[in-house]
Amino acid sequence: MSIHALILAGGEGGRLGAVRKDALRLGGTSMLERVAGRLRDVERPLLISTGRRASAERDGESSLPDLDLPIAGPMAGLVAAADHLAGHDDTDLLLTVAVDTPFLPEDFVRRLVAALGPGEAAAQAGWGGNVYPTNAIWRLPALRDLPARAQDGSLPKSPKALLARLKATTVDWADTHAADPFANLNTLNDLLSLARRAQAEGL
Repeated sequence: MSIHALILAGGEGGRLGAVRKDALRLGGTSMLERVAGRLRDVERPLLISTGRRASAERDGESSLPDLDLPIAGPMAGLVAAADHLAGHDDTDLLLTVAVDTPFLPEDFVRRLVAALGPGEAAAQAGWGGNVYPTNAIWRLPALRDLPARAQDGSLPKSPKALLARLKATTVDWADTHAADPFANLNTLNDLLSLARRAQAEGL
């Protein structure tokens, strides 16, 4: 089974003063490096959704800007990935993960893959009743028509809406993690909280 991964790193960080989240550091390690380090069981290069901006590439990574379409945000990254992988007949699954998820579980890939039973088109991560639709796995055939839908105006507005349409299952990590492994970063207070947690957990 072939799995490609898309790290969603195209946000503008508006509530952080337009700071790029992927470059923010916790314990000396950038958000992008932390997330990439948890994605060992996927094909290389990792796809990095960069939004409208260009981005330098590191070994094992490939920058993937948004297509020239009137959409933005995580859905634009998903559309760009679907377009990029259109000719990859050997690819079965696409994993998506938000770059501001520094405590991504070690078993993130394995548990999402295991949740995809026969007929399941997608699965998303959850913790304690909260769902995280940007942290999900998708069967690639379910995404093939996204570029065309983006052009004709029938594209779902968000990954959450698309997952609902696909009747995605949710994998809840509350049974194995006392603290939310998908805690993310939107404000300065979030950053300070994550930094304290990283220090306490020695990460």
